[in-house]
Amino acid sequence: MTPDRLIAALRAAGCVFAEDEAALLSNAPGPVEPLLGRRLAGEPLEQVLGWAAFDGLRITVRPGVFVPRRRSELLVRLAAEGLRPGDVVVDLCCGSGALAAALAQRVPGLDLHAADRDPAAVACARLNLPTSSVWTGDLFDALPRRLQGGVRAIVANAPYVPSDDIAFMPAEARDHEPLSALDGGLDGLAVHRRIGAEAADWLAPGGRLLIEVAPAQVEAATALLGAAGLRVRVHTDDALDATAVVAETVNG
Repeated sequence: MTPDRLIAALRAAGCVFAEDEAALLSNAPGPVEPLLGRRLAGEPLEQVLGWAAFDGLRITVRPGVFVPRRRSELLVRLAAEGLRPGDVVVDLCCGSGALAAALAQRVPGLDLHAADRDPAAVACARLNLPTSSVWTGDLFDALPRRLQGGVRAIVANAPYVPSDDIAFMPAEARDHEPLSALDGGLDGLAVHRRIGAEAADWLAPGGRLLIEVAPAQVEAATALLGAAGLRVRVHTDDALDATAVVAETVNG
């Protein structure tokens, strides 16, 4: 297939960055036609290519696994501040393990652990975190108890889309990413509440929970984490269109 025909097909399907996508598909291994077919059927480009660009890395992304968004790089940047080799770091709701992989690059020698309840996500994360511990299970229940009270940082891109808003998300997310990675309950903060309720028990003195939220959720998120006994700060990055809440143990 010629580049012009590839671009035209992508444009006709509504791809905004047709030229860029065409170049990536053309450079992917194997015949381009099956890849184009998957993309035209609405599958996310990253799942079609098998990787997503994230914080300078190529993160392996398998079909049916949540695609890491660039906005989550804010969590990585904030978490890396103050971490040292040997520190215990946990990536909850890890999906592909992108956050943990990026932290491993920024701070070599971390004792990294990642957890997700979706077996497909766990299998993908193990590809991106071959030297780290990746656990299957529901939030903190997945982790070994020996970590309790010794974690320096918990990063969590937990689902935070309100249930009623899922229908308005792009079809490639609704149809090709797991609902459990998107749906945050009535107000989008159902999983945040569960994480906040247990985080202090797992964090070391001075340890931090870093969690992504939407701007409209900042007030509620800071209140629920403050009620859990954590000292809360809010960080934004306009370039990434990102908002992160950082909650620290008060006795740190």
